Amino acid sequence: MIGLFRDFTNGILKENPVFRLVLGMCPVLAVTAAVENGFWMGMAVIFVLTSSNLIIAVLRHVIPEKIRIPCFIVVIATFVTMADLVMNAYLPAIHVKLGIFVPLIVVNCIILARAEAFASKRPLLNSIADGLGMGIGFTLALLVISSVREILGTANLTIAGNPVFTGGLGFEPARVMVSPPGAFITMGVLLGLLNVATGRGKLKS
Repeated sequence: MIGLFRDFTNGILKENPVFRLVLGMCPVLAVTAAVENGFWMGMAVIFVLTSSNLIIAVLRHVIPEKIRIPCFIVVIATFVTMADLVMNAYLPAIHVKLGIFVPLIVVNCIILARAEAFASKRPLLNSIADGLGMGIGFTLALLVISSVREILGTANLTIAGNPVFTGGLGFEPARVMVSPPGAFITMGVLLGLLNVATGRGKLKS
């Protein structure tokens, strides 16, 4: 149980895919202009990551070593297609906003990295815990980044098309924050603050 808990929390804190490993930056920078977008992208990644880890862990002794990467891609692509079709059917507005970035989960390096480095070498339950932890860590990072960008860029938060703060937050929004440069600014500032907070940003004497 301790091992499962460690594998689960590893992706949330110690090896957060966004703030620690700095992986999967394409959707992180592209879809985080709004919290709602970040949330649903995170849900799709949790589903794909956990499901693909599960299947690869089950088949790890069956998949031939020389063709393991193509096999991993086929498994991942299957779950990405499922997520894309379900989102298109039940969340069409969100599907349009996320656009090509849902199908591009297939080539998200977080998914393939966990399949290669973890699920193909570890037992089933550990692989599920790793997939859930990494997926949740990725989602939390998206929510933090999108919250900062949306609040500063619109002076509000919008959930299901409805503003959270009826009269706004009372300051002039910085529109740059919901544009592409705002994604880089937010990411850089958050990484810098995190490094300082954990001591990694200290200069060596």
